[in-house]
Amino acid sequence: MRDFERQGKGTDDSAGGFSQDVMSKVIRAGKRTYFFDVKSTRNKELYLIITESKKRVENDGNFTYEKHKIFLYQEDFEHFSETLKEIHEFIEANQPARPAVNEINDEVDFGI
Repeated sequence: MRDFERQGKGTDDSAGGFSQDVMSKVIRAGKRTYFFDVKSTRNKELYLIITESKKRVENDGNFTYEKHKIFLYQEDFEHFSETLKEIHEFIEANQPARPAVNEINDEVDFGI
């Protein structure tokens, strides 16, 4: 997974916009891209938008992006973080180990 960070890409909120970009982080993970965007309301309250984006190929060969978003507000951060950590620990403890992507299996027989 690769991640990228952007900060302060918004415009002055005095123009009457509903939200302003404060900080963004992008994680590319195979066919999926995750965007973590911190925004500010008119009242200067920060919130997080988590977006999962998947590239899809249509039957005609054109590309589209399927997106799913979660809006997370400050009053929910602590509970969300605790639950995410709990779920992560459960998966780590119960998921069978699998080889890293860059490990080479020397036992593969290519029939040559």
